[in-house]
Amino acid sequence: MKTRGPVWLFDLDNTLHHASHAIFPAINRGMTQYIMDRLNVDIDEANRLRVGYTVRYGATLLGLVRHHGIDAADFLREVHTFPDLPSMLRAERGLTRMLRALPGRKIVLTNAPTLYARTVLAELGIGKLFERVIAIEDMREGNRWRAKPDAPMLRRAMRQAHVRLADAILVEDTRGHLKSYRRLGIRTVWIVGHLPVARTSSGGMSVRMPGAGRPHYVDRTVRSLRALSLGMRGGVPL
Repeated sequence: MKTRGPVWLFDLDNTLHHASHAIFPAINRGMTQYIMDRLNVDIDEANRLRVGYTVRYGATLLGLVRHHGIDAADFLREVHTFPDLPSMLRAERGLTRMLRALPGRKIVLTNAPTLYARTVLAELGIGKLFERVIAIEDMREGNRWRAKPDAPMLRRAMRQAHVRLADAILVEDTRGHLKSYRRLGIRTVWIVGHLPVARTSSGGMSVRMPGAGRPHYVDRTVRSLRALSLGMRGGVPL
């Protein structure tokens, strides 16, 4: 049985690295093209399905499997394979040092597939800092695919990892996931520094979406992992 203490549940994309720089746009294009090719629909319908299923189920994959019988392994492989992945990655300088500064166990919890997640972690040089990677394949329950923010999935995953929900701290860029899991008693950190940048219609100034402020279900908001590690007080994570 694992000893008690803080257990960090890190999302991967836009949390441990800046996926909005190049990887997310490439994944979105790949998903849209895959849907167009397999379902024989135009780009507008493909984008509607991609976004709609993500909002409804937490991951586009779940909607495609449930409503269209898409081969999950084929979809995940097609849209998460990048021959030039190293050149697409952007991360904070000193990432390894910052993660090591956080006390307690560390787990990656991502809706991305296993091979992609482990490849990204290896390229960033931080794979050995995490005791396990819980990817979307690991979230399955029998023949049923699940993804964040599914609550039964998280409870089951935490039981398997011997993690008490009260000990867990979720570090995420997606507010919907933070909101759902805060209800389970998990502490939450919203990381906003990698969120997409949009242009205002008037002054042309860049603003980070979805904006400033701290929702009531967020225990702490940080712009970066550096800010998280520097904000530790006497070894107390939050």
